[in-house]
Amino acid sequence: MPLLIKGGRIITATDDYTADVYCEGETISRIETDITPSVLPAETEVIDAVGKYVFPGFIDPHVHIHLPFMGTNAKDDYESASKAALAGGTTTLIEMICPGPDDEPLVAFNEWNDKASPLAAVDYTFHMSVVRFDERAREQFRQIVNEHGIASFKVFLAYKGALELGDADLFAMLEFAKELGVITTAHCENAEAIDAMQRRLIAQGKTGPEFHEPSRPVGVEASGVNHLASFAELTGAHVYAVHTSCADALRAAVDARIRGVNIWVEAVAPHLVLDETYAQKPGFEGAKYVMSPPLRNKSNLDVLWNGLRAGYISTIGTDHAPFDFGTQKSMGRDAFTKIPNGIPSVQERVDLVHTFGVITGKIDLNTMVSACSTNAARLFGLYPRKGAVKVGSDADLVVYDPSCEHTLSVESSYSKVDYNAFEGWKVTGRASAVTVRGEIQARDGEFVGTIGRGRLLKRPPTHG
Repeated sequence: MPLLIKGGRIITATDDYTADVYCEGETISRIETDITPSVLPAETEVIDAVGKYVFPGFIDPHVHIHLPFMGTNAKDDYESASKAALAGGTTTLIEMICPGPDDEPLVAFNEWNDKASPLAAVDYTFHMSVVRFDERAREQFRQIVNEHGIASFKVFLAYKGALELGDADLFAMLEFAKELGVITTAHCENAEAIDAMQRRLIAQGKTGPEFHEPSRPVGVEASGVNHLASFAELTGAHVYAVHTSCADALRAAVDARIRGVNIWVEAVAPHLVLDETYAQKPGFEGAKYVMSPPLRNKSNLDVLWNGLRAGYISTIGTDHAPFDFGTQKSMGRDAFTKIPNGIPSVQERVDLVHTFGVITGKIDLNTMVSACSTNAARLFGLYPRKGAVKVGSDADLVVYDPSCEHTLSVESSYSKVDYNAFEGWKVTGRASAVTVRGEIQARDGEFVGTIGRGRLLKRPPTHG
């Protein structure tokens, strides 16, 4: 069905103007000052966007949906995660495929894709984790890139004995990524240092959630960014530091960029609005806020917002990793090392950024769009199909009511987890209509779309 979005204020990464947007099939076909509905096909649906913003569909470049981790599995599937994403204005998800070191990469890709394909209501793609890099795995990675269009890798400089990639393999993998033109996303810490500090803290009887951050302090994250940047400098690879949480890590990335290293930085919503005091809540309540890298001292929040405004940080994701408080986080009651990591936020991200970033003046609307949509599209081979309001782009659009006040809660969330990290928070701004390739998938925070309509997005390597 054709769709006309009329009278909205179109906000992109660079532009701000009022116009009508007409969508035919799955793409944007016209953007004009005044498109008269009476001359359009009779079946055209018209959305009145006067007084509202029209954004390109938002892209979350870092989510976990199917995630075997620490003896359990994340709660969401692609149906619940898609609904949550769409209710919050996100139309494209990039999920991390995280196999174990004994798993075959191609089998893992098929497993993750098979779980997404029948249930996704958003378009989606993947970052392929490299946790083993022998010759057999190398050829499978080549196939995953060339035949399936997965043009980004993921490495972990953390999780000793599970997901960690050793230095020899890391160096060889970055050379391989450079050869393929693939960007490598990286969790930047130091697995050996964390393991030693965790053992020491547990031996001292410091077992609660509040000791998660001291076990992986800012210096560990900064050293991980330095390590990644050094290897990228030596190999010429393009790299992307995920969920950067603190001033020291950001400074390491900026210093590397000044040297000419091809490095980009991601922040995630929890690190922008939460601080370490949440993980220090009394009893075991802090377990809800355990993620890695951990929540930091409050002083780092302004550093991250300033980094976004200055362009040092390119994207805002979520690291959405949904684990129940009652049945899964509770696995770590006797030791914080057993708490599954993650703060779910795929539904809340955009409204949090608008409320605590734009309305407060920390960033402007163009920066919000670039960080939550366009930069991810550019970095990961989706632009201008995604992340743009252009003729010929996919009709992924968000009509956003900037004055809508609502309250975040577990009851209004589509995620399957039993808590909301932002329970009771009052936010301003909400997606009033969300389209994926021209079809309305959500209205006023409610999913109204079609499960299974989402497509795997094949992406060309763009980082040669």
